[in-house]
Amino acid sequence: MKRHFLFAILAAASLAGFAKTDKQKKPNVLDLKTSITDQAIVYPESFEADTHKLLEGWFIKNYTATDNRYETEPDPDVSDAEMVKRLSALPTIIEMPYNQVVRSYIDRYTKRGRAQIAAILGLSLYYMPIFEQALEEKGLPLELKYLPVVESGLDPNAVSKHGATGLWQFMLGTAKGLGLEVNSLVDERRDPYVASERAASYLKDLYAMYGDWSLAIAAYNCGPGVINKAIRRAGGEAKSHDFWSIYNYLPAETRGYVPMFIAANYVMNYYPQHNISPVLPVKPLVMDTLQVSNRVHFNQISKVLDIPVDELRILNPQFRADLIPGNEAAAYTLILPSQQIHAFLLSENDIYNCDADKYAQRGTVEPGEVPADAIHAVEETEVWPADMGEADVALAAAQGKPSVIVHKVASGESLYSIAEKYGVTASEIKKSNNLRRNAVRIGQQLRITTTMPGDAASSLAESAPVRQQSSSGSSGRKSSKSQSSNSGGQSSKSAVANPSTHKIKNGETLSSISKKYGISVAALKAANGMSSDALRAGASLKIPAKSKSASASSSSSKRSGGASASKKSTGTKKSSGTRKSSSKKRKRR
Repeated sequence: MKRHFLFAILAAASLAGFAKTDKQKKPNVLDLKTSITDQAIVYPESFEADTHKLLEGWFIKNYTATDNRYETEPDPDVSDAEMVKRLSALPTIIEMPYNQVVRSYIDRYTKRGRAQIAAILGLSLYYMPIFEQALEEKGLPLELKYLPVVESGLDPNAVSKHGATGLWQFMLGTAKGLGLEVNSLVDERRDPYVASERAASYLKDLYAMYGDWSLAIAAYNCGPGVINKAIRRAGGEAKSHDFWSIYNYLPAETRGYVPMFIAANYVMNYYPQHNISPVLPVKPLVMDTLQVSNRVHFNQISKVLDIPVDELRILNPQFRADLIPGNEAAAYTLILPSQQIHAFLLSENDIYNCDADKYAQRGTVEPGEVPADAIHAVEETEVWPADMGEADVALAAAQGKPSVIVHKVASGESLYSIAEKYGVTASEIKKSNNLRRNAVRIGQQLRITTTMPGDAASSLAESAPVRQQSSSGSSGRKSSKSQSSNSGGQSSKSAVANPSTHKIKNGETLSSISKKYGISVAALKAANGMSSDALRAGASLKIPAKSKSASASSSSSKRSGGASASKKSTGTKKSSGTRKSSSKKRKRR
């Protein structure tokens, strides 16, 4: 009898031991939520955001006011019991349990990320209403608005190491699957309105798939495939699981995702209790949208409406190149301060016509055609078109404004002779035209920025390309070279005779030298006993004096040229006794 009784006691003890061991192996979900620990916590890339860049950003500096309390006052100690109480008091549908992992993320925000939270609080003044509207339209819990805090730190231009982009950090494949436009000019992953709508739709689909918000949030981070695999490894019925029951079967980064979401909800509601600066708006944050169906650049909008380009970029980060590629088939949404919407509609034509040639897209192009920006100067340079005549070029020089000339290379010209002609250096021409070598070809078009009224005017006035001419055939060219005038038509100064010799510079030709001194190529060759046109840099040439009769004949020919010749010249023709030396010419330039 005793033997049977002892056996019964041992059996009962054994069963109790097995039951205890089984209970230790499979604790219930409620115990896991509150007691789980993890020493291998992985913080997301959003924690590594450039906080200084956020705080110094255009929006924070122009739209918000904050103080440095987060720097001067410490984070007070808060007990676990108090944090449990605060999380339980949040008005949320999604469960917000507390454990060691959640605590680690809260501490990361409130102790080491205080400046980042101050910046995020400032940005939230603009972004949170957008998120709330998108979630409300889909009937989703509004606490999901803090997911972008976890994903991107409220930076619409955030790009992860894996290529996830925007406030909601969509991968390219996911974005296109959700109908977002992504190309070289437009990336709707960065659009706060469109991306928020697609994110809300995606979250709704994930919740319908799992019926549990913790699993839906985790799936948003790593994808449904990873979650389904973790559920299979955990065993049991799929609907019996939540995030915490499959925690140990998830990748390290996803294990911290839901705890971080809980921490974001905590800190965005209880930041004052941790001495983090409250941020207040200093400007009304009322924005509105309009549809743009024309191609327009931010600079055009900025110039007409007097809106800083930085503000346009903050409000419209989806336009990657500051260009809205609107057309008849597709209109794009432009976000502006509400008071500027009416101004845009009233000035729409002025905006599209502002620097239209500069920002126009060429439909067809001919080989050798000069781009529009070669003829129309950039914003720092005034535009002086060729058809306005040399008086306007002279006016440009008088006002200290450079004029942009398009010069077509003629036979016998070199880079150095062209540079000397316009009073610039060869290196400046090379830089303006992206030339790697000093060689130029006949017919090549060069853009030259110069402040010389005389030479610029002759370049603009002559419609035919420059050709090597005889002295009698180039009188118009020589007159603009040898004369001295001003835009007011004042009398010219007296001149001195030509120098007797000229030292040949690299790149010079007989044609350029003869034009420089107002003599013919034949006279120059005769004076130096030359039978060919070959020159050697460094050698000296004798410069023959121009005869009085030739000068008088040239002057008479110039005067008899009629009104058309006088209109092209900025001064009167001088006789041989009033010729300037080359040093005087350079001084006038």
